[in-house]
Amino acid sequence: MAHIQLPEGLPGIRGAMAFRPATAKPLNELVEVLLRGPNSLSAGERELIATYVSSENDCYYCQMAHGAIAAANLNDDEALVKKVKHDFQNADISPKLKALLVIAGHVQKGGKHVTPEDVAKARALGATDLEIHDTVLIAAAFCMYNRYVDGLGTTQPRDEALYRERGKRVASDGYIAVSKTYLPAEVTV
Repeated sequence: MAHIQLPEGLPGIRGAMAFRPATAKPLNELVEVLLRGPNSLSAGERELIATYVSSENDCYYCQMAHGAIAAANLNDDEALVKKVKHDFQNADISPKLKALLVIAGHVQKGGKHVTPEDVAKARALGATDLEIHDTVLIAAAFCMYNRYVDGLGTTQPRDEALYRERGKRVASDGYIAVSKTYLPAEVTV
């Protein structure tokens, strides 16, 4: 049961956003830019970063939701998403993405855990300054999103099919378009 009275039938962040639409707008805009906007990292790679950080933060809703979106962006490869969450160093992803996940994991622990060596290794593997920047910001933002979801004690369904269905919709239509189903029109972008 949520710690405050959230709208019925809207699990995870959706209930929290519907409770306070004015804060939902900038949160949705940020996630849209970070995970779907123009970038040399694919949407699937950026969703993997969000999923990994959410997994490290033990936020069930966010790791399942973004894992489903990642899988939808990666040819429905749910096994890859699970491997990244539990052992990304041995997952079938690029060395560059592995180096970026190291950075994301260090941000999850605290920003000062990122070292010049972490950044140098990512650069040596082809990471651009934009990719490093966005990795750090995705990791930092998902620490906030995870704490928002868990800190309010939101409902977090265990039915993986619900996450899979929503993941396909978000991968196809985007965060802002999908949020129109639960936020007032004047709040969505």
